[in-house]
Amino acid sequence: MDDEPLSQWAERRDLRIGRLRAVPLVPGAGRQGSHLHPEAPRAIQRWNGHMWEPHGFAVNLAEAQRVLFPEAGEAPAPGPAPRPGPGTGRHRKPQAPR
Repeated sequence: MDDEPLSQWAERRDLRIGRLRAVPLVPGAGRQGSHLHPEAPRAIQRWNGHMWEPHGFAVNLAEAQRVLFPEAGEAPAPGPAPRPGPGTGRHRKPQAPR
């Protein structure tokens, strides 16, 4: 087994200290995706290196995104990613000339 040195693990852990996340406050089974219940209030949590601790509160998903990503100004609208064009991989048959 290839274990990394403890010092490298500690550096990776310390890089995440201060990271924020928003958790929807809805009844049900545990944490859910952020796109679900966009109008539900959010608990803003901060990683302290060992556990997520309460940091703040947001009224809805839009406000939570403004707290989590202040440098973005406005977060991009959620939606499906654009579909790529037809593939050109080796498994594709070449198009016949017209």
